Amino acid sequence: MRMAELSAGSGVPVATVKYYLREGLLPPGERTSPNQARYSAAHVQRLRLIKALTEVGGLPLASVGAVLAAVDGDETPHETMGVVQQELAGAPPKVSDEAAAWASGLLHDLARRHGWKWHEPENRTVGNLVAALATAKELGHEKLAERLDEYFELAVRVAELDVEVVTGLTSFDKIIEAGLVATVLGDRIFTGLRHLAQEHVSRDVLRRAPGR
Repeated sequence: MRMAELSAGSGVPVATVKYYLREGLLPPGERTSPNQARYSAAHVQRLRLIKALTEVGGLPLASVGAVLAAVDGDETPHETMGVVQQELAGAPPKVSDEAAAWASGLLHDLARRHGWKWHEPENRTVGNLVAALATAKELGHEKLAERLDEYFELAVRVAELDVEVVTGLTSFDKIIEAGLVATVLGDRIFTGLRHLAQEHVSRDVLRRAPGR
């Protein structure tokens, strides 16, 4: 297919397609002349994936580039998902050393109880989790941490569902793409469902503020 057909099939403007080609986010097409190239269904799918990662997943193009570089590289699906998670997490915010030490201790205890291991020095997810728990403590809501084991069990079940999405797939490309969708779009889906569930569950419990 020509550039115009590629644009129409993916829903991405021609100018944006050309930009992705220049930046290496989209592989070049097959040259048919000095100024023309032919593109395939794989190009359409790559553009749709980029669009999903940016518009729905909220990833900046720099992060999308890092993710796609991992996808196109020699990494295993597990390693590629690690890149995705790091790009999704972003740099952790700064918190006080005291609160951070408290939160880090909670996570180390949690990991020890459940046999988890992670590469902490470079793990943005851990850093963001530490920052969130530390901030809750600084706001006087450290009781949130008392439910950490229950949140852990729910998180494990969600992760198992995510992995089930790719179970049975035999194509490496399909495994990677399904993993990306489960990780990036799955975050949005689960967050949306959680908010709707909070609205439902709190309807009776929090209908009236205490003392009013």
